[in-house]
Amino acid sequence: MADKLIPITLSEKAIAEVKHIMLNKNIPGGYGLRVGVKGGGGCGGFNYILGFDTQKENDIDFEIGGIPIFVEKKHTMYLLGIEVDFYEGADARGFTFVKG
Repeated sequence: MADKLIPITLSEKAIAEVKHIMLNKNIPGGYGLRVGVKGGGGCGGFNYILGFDTQKENDIDFEIGGIPIFVEKKHTMYLLGIEVDFYEGADARGFTFVKG
């Protein structure tokens, strides 16, 4: 059996924040973190998306830090090598996507 493709990574800060959200926002069991892309980022680009969702038929699924992750298969090529991080500073707070 081939190793499962894991297109993204999550930083320790991102893992901690996702777990915090799942615990404090009553995310139901069976839900995981959905990572994907959405068109319309300007200049023919796209935007990264994060959310909580259940697994769909065309998803690849894997786990990082005990968090189930779902990625639609067709988004995989756009996410390869991306690290999801969490930034918390005086000026801003939120998830960031960093190309490795």
